[in-house]
Amino acid sequence: MYWVTSQLRHFPESAPDPFSPANGSWIRATPALDGDRLYVAGMKDVLVCLDVESGTILWKLDFVNDTGSPLPDFGFISSPLVHDEHIYVQAGASFAKLDKLTGNIVWQTLKDQGGMNGSAFSSPVFTTLAGVEQFVVQTRSSLAGISPENGEVLWTKAVSAFRGMNILTPTVIGDSVFTSCYGGRSSLYKIERRGGQWNVTEEWTHKSQGYMSSPVVIDGHIYLHLKNQRFVCLDSKSGADLWTTTPFGKYWSMVANGNMILALDEVGELLLIDASPEKFKLVDRATVADNAWAHIAIEGEQIFVRNLDQIKAFCWR
Repeated sequence: MYWVTSQLRHFPESAPDPFSPANGSWIRATPALDGDRLYVAGMKDVLVCLDVESGTILWKLDFVNDTGSPLPDFGFISSPLVHDEHIYVQAGASFAKLDKLTGNIVWQTLKDQGGMNGSAFSSPVFTTLAGVEQFVVQTRSSLAGISPENGEVLWTKAVSAFRGMNILTPTVIGDSVFTSCYGGRSSLYKIERRGGQWNVTEEWTHKSQGYMSSPVVIDGHIYLHLKNQRFVCLDSKSGADLWTTTPFGKYWSMVANGNMILALDEVGELLLIDASPEKFKLVDRATVADNAWAHIAIEGEQIFVRNLDQIKAFCWR
């Protein structure tokens, strides 16, 4: 162990999630590593930059105290994203661009009211749509394309969800964006730019409702774990439901390598799946934890799983 940073001193205290207290009161967002700097989001809307070697705090931005934004009831959920010389976060009741070396705010956009009805669950992605580089951001009420330069909202599309539970990370497929939400539907939106004007068209919609698990796309097929705990395969071109499984646990995190999917179930089962549009192919399964809410991590031949009170490492072999 190189170093330990005290959560209570630096974040500055924990904040219980009102709907999932059994899963702890600590960090929900995945940290972002950029060379010798680690960016960590604390539950009370605090972003900290740490030196990787020593754990020393290089800078800290407390959105509530420093910008006056409301304290988010669900905490800082969205994971930070490093791109070039900046870091982008959905925090401070907004989508914000920061200088990654100083933590200074460059711009904020997509501002909301914060508190219970604001603050994003979803994490942003950087991509190119219709030939234009942009961030695709999902708030609690909409999808949007944001200019990296000045925070301009290039396009937006309302996405309805029960109590704003748009949790999935938007999935880019060509010039289209897929998302699925709790209490809503699964949809694929075509993003086009004609004569300087942006157009967003719903290519298809499906009755399935995603919850917390972001999908993986393999060979034109979307593999998605649903609110009803079933696992489904959708055709990305037509939205056709190719197959649906019986229920598993409430939440999955997934990574893909070729046509193989490794899925970590919230109940602690690790599933190895051979992705096929023909039928669900479960290759193997193993119990690796008893409460695995955090996203699975892979490094070489090692698999890292965060249990409720510990971190475990496993070897592929």
